[in-house]
Amino acid sequence: MAETITSFWGPVTSTKECCEINYAYSPYIAEFYNTISNIPTILLALIGLINAIRQRFEKRFSVLHLSNMILAIGSMLYHATLQHAQQQSDETPMVWEVLLYMYILYSPDWHYRSTMPIFLFVYGAVFAIAHSVFHFAISFKVHYIILCLLCTPRMYKYYIYTQDVSAKRLAKLFIATLVLGSLFGVSDRVFCKEISRWPVNPQGHALWHVFMGFNSYFANTFLMFCRAQQRGWSPKVVHLVGGLPYVKIEKPKSQ
Repeated sequence: MAETITSFWGPVTSTKECCEINYAYSPYIAEFYNTISNIPTILLALIGLINAIRQRFEKRFSVLHLSNMILAIGSMLYHATLQHAQQQSDETPMVWEVLLYMYILYSPDWHYRSTMPIFLFVYGAVFAIAHSVFHFAISFKVHYIILCLLCTPRMYKYYIYTQDVSAKRLAKLFIATLVLGSLFGVSDRVFCKEISRWPVNPQGHALWHVFMGFNSYFANTFLMFCRAQQRGWSPKVVHLVGGLPYVKIEKPKSQ
């Protein structure tokens, strides 16, 4: 998209741009809406983190919420600067986050528990180095989709084995936000020329960020419920004043 204000960060060096006019509001923020739209993700992850710490969930869930925040911050840096180095700070945490989801989903039934975190850590480190050297483009997207698909069977298994209606609703909200966010994100990229001629840009990629923030929160909350069930912590889904769901547990006194 054409620049309308002098860029503080210099020429664009990232390999992709979204359907938003660069530096339309500030010389310090390349894509304004795509930058600020990550704020809901950070706030939702902070709420999840506070709940995980307050109720003493396993540390994996605190790390998961932190990874959501790190990904959102990396995305803000990328969209604010449109520099290739910052693009790496957006894309690499995406892979790390999915690897963490894989650990949470599969580790309860993994017989050799120490091998999984070691393998995933090494895999994530090797990918980060390789991506910084070779600057994967299409292969990055294919790789990311494959990792997400590997999580799908386990997520579905958790869904069908969960009898709690409120927990199942969390899974449905996860799917709904994923579908809606994907529609906005794909439309922003595929129909950019047409959208650019509209009097108002709906900011599809920014909406993708917002929906995916809620998507991550619903996924995390659902997984926290399922894990609490596995540990016998009597979980139930309750709601904050604003209607946002979270998991409340009652651990046995022995724990």
